[in-house]
Order: sequence, then C-alpha cells, then structure tokens
Amino acid sequence: MTVHICHLLWSFRTGGLENGVVNLINQLEPGEFRHSIICLTDYDQAFFSRIQRDNVHIYCLHKRPGHDLSSFWRCWRLLRQLKPDICHSRNLAAMEYQAAAMLARIPLRLHGEHGWDLTDLAGQNKKYVLLKRLFKKIIHRYICLSEEGRHYLQNVVGVSSNRLSKICNGVDTQRFTPESPELSVLPEPLVTGDRIIFGTVGRIADVKNQQLLVAAYIELCQQHKTFQQTTALVIIGDGPTRTQLQQQLATAGLHSQCWLPGDRNDIAAILPDLSVFVLPSLAEGISNTILEAMACALPVIASNVGGNAELVEPEQTGWLFSSNNKSQLQQLMLQCQQAPTELQRLGSNARAAAEQKFSLGTMVAAYRHLYLDGSK
Repeated sequence: MTVHICHLLWSFRTGGLENGVVNLINQLEPGEFRHSIICLTDYDQAFFSRIQRDNVHIYCLHKRPGHDLSSFWRCWRLLRQLKPDICHSRNLAAMEYQAAAMLARIPLRLHGEHGWDLTDLAGQNKKYVLLKRLFKKIIHRYICLSEEGRHYLQNVVGVSSNRLSKICNGVDTQRFTPESPELSVLPEPLVTGDRIIFGTVGRIADVKNQQLLVAAYIELCQQHKTFQQTTALVIIGDGPTRTQLQQQLATAGLHSQCWLPGDRNDIAAILPDLSVFVLPSLAEGISNTILEAMACALPVIASNVGGNAELVEPEQTGWLFSSNNKSQLQQLMLQCQQAPTELQRLGSNARAAAEQKFSLGTMVAAYRHLYLDGSK
C-alpha cells in the first residue's frame, strides 16, 4: 500500500524549510509514498519544479491576510477530497490547519517545529505558546530538528517525550561536493586575484540578518585597505531589502567585489567557489545552508542561535559568534583574511562532518520509519 502524505506549509518558495521538503520527497521511494503539498498562501512554480517525483501534486488555499476563516473551510474540503493517510504541518501558521485535518478525520497528524521567526525569536510569545498547548490535544506526534527545539516542545509547550522525535536535517553529499565547476559561476572580478570570498545563502529577511553581514563587511573594508583588496562578498537569495543592500555596497564603493544576484538554482555550483560561509541569522532551526556549505568543504561562521551550535564545532569546522554582535563577526572575518591557510583544514573537517553526521540518507530513513510506523 502506498502511503499518502499531505504536507501543510505557509508557502512553497525558496527557503530552508521548503528545501528540506523537496529533499525528503525526492528521496522517499515513490512506490512507498505519494505526496500532496497544501500551501496556505502561494507557491513558486520554478521552485516546485525541483521535485523530481511525478506523484506529487500541489494546491493553494490562497489565504487572505489576517484571520481568513474561509481558508479553514477550503482546507477541510480539500483534505476530504484528497483523503491522505498523514497530514504533516510545519511551523505555527500551518499547525492551526490541523484542526481542519482533525475534522476531516485524517488518521495521523504530525507537526514539525523548524525554528523561530522575527516575531518570536526565543519561542516565548505567550499567545503562541498557549495556541501550541491547545493544539497539542489534536496532534499525534511532533518532530523537532534540534536540541533547542526538543527542549522547547517538552518544557515550554509540554509535549511528552514519547510523542516527540528529533530528526536533524540532512545534506546530499553527492550533489554538494568540494568540486568546483570548470568555469566559475561567479563574476570574473570576484575570482581574480585569489580573493577570500565570504558568502551566504538564504531568503533576504530580517530574521536572516544579512544586514549585519553587509554592515560588517563595509566597515572592515573601510578600516583595512588590505581586507578590501583581498576579499569579496556573495549574498545569494531574494527579498524586499536586496536592492537596499546592493545600494549600501555601491555607496561604499564595493560594487565590483560584491555579488547579490537574487535567487539561484545552481547553489551546488556556487558554493565550492566560496572561501567561507557566513550565517548571521537571529534565529535558526537546523540550517540546510550550513550543511550544504559544510558538504562543499567550507568553514562556517555562524551566529550562536538555534541548532547552529550542533552543526558548527568551533576551531574545528568553523566559528560561532554571539547573535547580532557585529564586532565579533568582524574579528572572525578578519581572522579568515589574515590566515587563509587555516581555512583548508577547517573545510576538510566540515566535509567529513557532513558525510559522517549529517547525511541525507540518515534523515530520510528517520522520516520513512516515522511515516510507515505511524500509518500502520
């Protein structure tokens, strides 16, 4: 029997959570599983095309801003039509639609906590906690990605340990490798002169805090002429403030050594050409982009939030800095520029860790077991 899984998401566009869903669907055997994706708002067709299985369908509820009660009715009606075996929601907004799944009598209701947003960085918003405690009664099992998430669900929301699974994200170490393409994807000014290239990947949003990276980079270039002459900056991703970040860099006279191309579908070809991966987020679960960078043998500089400390081992695979601390970030970036030979050792360690601890196969096996065991 093929198990039908319905994935409930806010939207289906470029992002770490969404990328994890793509990886999971592409790796689960189509003979065992088929999938429906329900987006509360909308989806990007180009991103959906990354799914390589032909037994996957996507639907939109076109939820209006605010409390759109009619969207719950549309969700219930769609679930009654699809009749999935499992409804798997992710994060708070989608969790509320488990009420529709319960009324539609979906046999197994799973919920994943993937990290925090800017409105609730510490997971302490009293309204959100109360809501999660109420929905605890209708969700059969929870999935968290990190120890921080496990602690939150057990000690704040009050989920019992026997209803909780920790499944860390995994990375495809055959797709993401240290091998650079013969022709670099990066603009020529960035790859000439043997520059140390700092880079990050992710949707450009306040919670991802690319603004901190840009501010830190501009100041370092202004204060250290050698740093300006021997480094470059790459920010992959799109969002409402991308143009503003580009303007800041241009105003500082750094346009020629910085590249902000928006969303890209060739991340696996871009990462090997970077020297250091930087993730300055204010909140994270288990970052797919950190794992992809590690698989490409990049040392990582990451803010010490969420699950980042579970991925990055200081002085072995990279460094951690205090959240939103620009001076600490600058010190680490300057250290990378002044001691580039150390980057190779850290990068080799990062690749080994990605292969040994964070493989995609381990993640997929855990989800497969959860889906099959719960659907019996």
